[in-house]
Amino acid sequence: MIPYKFNYNLDHPLRSIEHKNILFKKRVLREIYTGWYKVFKNFVVENENYVELGSGGGFIKEIIPNIITSDLNEIPGIDLFFSAEKMPFENNSLSGIFMIDAFHHFPHVKDFFNEAQRCLRNKGKVVMIEPWNTRWARFVYKNFHHELFDQTLDWTFNTTGPLSGSNMALPYIVFNRDKKKFQDLFPKLKVLEVIPHTPFSYILTGGFSRKAFLPYFFFPIIKRIEQLQWLKNSFAMFVTIVIEKND
Repeated sequence: MIPYKFNYNLDHPLRSIEHKNILFKKRVLREIYTGWYKVFKNFVVENENYVELGSGGGFIKEIIPNIITSDLNEIPGIDLFFSAEKMPFENNSLSGIFMIDAFHHFPHVKDFFNEAQRCLRNKGKVVMIEPWNTRWARFVYKNFHHELFDQTLDWTFNTTGPLSGSNMALPYIVFNRDKKKFQDLFPKLKVLEVIPHTPFSYILTGGFSRKAFLPYFFFPIIKRIEQLQWLKNSFAMFVTIVIEKND
């Protein structure tokens, strides 16, 4: 399948606008993101404060209108620009921090967790949807994705830019391989759920790199197949992680 051609490099702010255009044109990819945003909406309580990190070219405000969108790059249409490792919020002021494919771009995640502990209210939550580590996911990410996937590294990595710098194995490293270390370092942050999902549908959409590999009418069938628990456990390419602050 021929890859998309982009006018801007991966770390340029306007690359996110190109991604936004793909999201709006590619129906099945938009539906996947809509479903993920609805996962976040399940944690939203009216009149409380929520922020999305790494909003990029997304459309979360269509699902959660009152959320604060943010990004490291100055992207048109985004509310605030800051690093997740130094957030501009008062202590105990947020009820939720949401993100899709952002956490594995944080080069110093300890700084992010310190900020999350500071900014979240008691019972406030971090909910992230990230790449996961299964044999299938490793095969795809290591052979067909431009980002680093190295499950042997520590919690840091060398970064070349907001999007080009990453380790896609970071969620697995922190919340599976080193889960005791996480609990010891951040006793106020309790991991409530680690839910693997989406074995096939995302990659078959072509993501933001290529056109879809299958016609749209195949995807409802694929999504039903993906609900089989053994497939999610063995072939998941993504994971939803829910963390709660407890004072």
